[in-house]
Amino acid sequence: MTDGHDPAAPLRRTALHALHAEAGARLVPFAGWEMPVQYKGIVDEHHTVRRAVGLFDVSHMGELELRGEWAGHVVDYLVTNDAKQLVDGQAMYTCACNEAGTILDDLIVYRAAVDRWLVVCNASNRPKMSAVFRAAAVDHCEFEDRSDDTALVAIQGPRAFELLARAGSDAAGLAALGSFRFRDTIIANVKCTAARTGYTGEDGVEVFCAWKDAPALWSQLLELGRDLGCAPCGLGARDTLRLEARLSLYGNDIDETTNPLEAGLGWVVKLAKGDFVGRAALEAVKQAGLSRKLVGFEVTGRGVARHGYPLRDEAGAEVGVCTSGSPGPTVGKNIGLGYLPAAMAEVGRTFKVDCRGKLVDAAVVKTPFYRRTA
Repeated sequence: MTDGHDPAAPLRRTALHALHAEAGARLVPFAGWEMPVQYKGIVDEHHTVRRAVGLFDVSHMGELELRGEWAGHVVDYLVTNDAKQLVDGQAMYTCACNEAGTILDDLIVYRAAVDRWLVVCNASNRPKMSAVFRAAAVDHCEFEDRSDDTALVAIQGPRAFELLARAGSDAAGLAALGSFRFRDTIIANVKCTAARTGYTGEDGVEVFCAWKDAPALWSQLLELGRDLGCAPCGLGARDTLRLEARLSLYGNDIDETTNPLEAGLGWVVKLAKGDFVGRAALEAVKQAGLSRKLVGFEVTGRGVARHGYPLRDEAGAEVGVCTSGSPGPTVGKNIGLGYLPAAMAEVGRTFKVDCRGKLVDAAVVKTPFYRRTA
């Protein structure tokens, strides 16, 4: 994955960087930041989230705030999903497209009030998306890029709410939060906003707090959750977790060469909601039919699919590309996502993954690869 970061520019660090280094994290460049890719190991951290509770530092993400009477209209015009349907304290997943109907970024939009909205974008796309929302806000509403003042910690796993119950007096309120709902609260004596969202396929919350308060929040959560199996987790486990849950990664599975319909994100494209950026192009795509689709697949032969590996038909002709691939620690299979011609996208269709010149058997399967049972 490329993120457009100038390799000569210094890497940024989150408020938790010193704590990651102290814990022995392996720190790597990611989207212009120096981020922990793993602590004890990717598989161990993956299982921590599936079986107990893990903490992720995702403070590199961008937070864009729009305020004023017309803020909701500006947000709705820039995204494919129907922001007008949100109520106070509700969030939604969506895409922002260009006029060609391809994906500028995938976002989570939060309606705090009718005149106050928060948009969370990917770290690699923050400059681009900040410019898009800032330009659209001119003469319509106030805009502020709050990314440098906002830390974000994800608390994910089946024991997440046990940990939260220990960390604050608002246990009942947090436990009662619906999916993609959020509320202001106090966690581990830190003023926060907690949203029941995540990127792992597990239950949990993502917690916004002031940048300066993040180290205290992180440290107290780890201490309070020690006997619950709580542990810090890096971007490596975040990637294997999201892949098992069939969640797209910008720069791999989606980007400005892909549209949300072919990427399996048609459910966040509301053509009937009224005008929005990219609507005409997406209507044309829908009417013409898709030439390719993003599919989930299992590698049935001996090999692991990786980003960028060619996908070939049974005759050996290149017909697509793997966008994400790795062993799935929970499902116990080598899995991947990739674009195939629409005619080859049905479940059960077999093809080959070109693993550095070795053709390995694979088959399209139903996704998500993993779904939690409770």
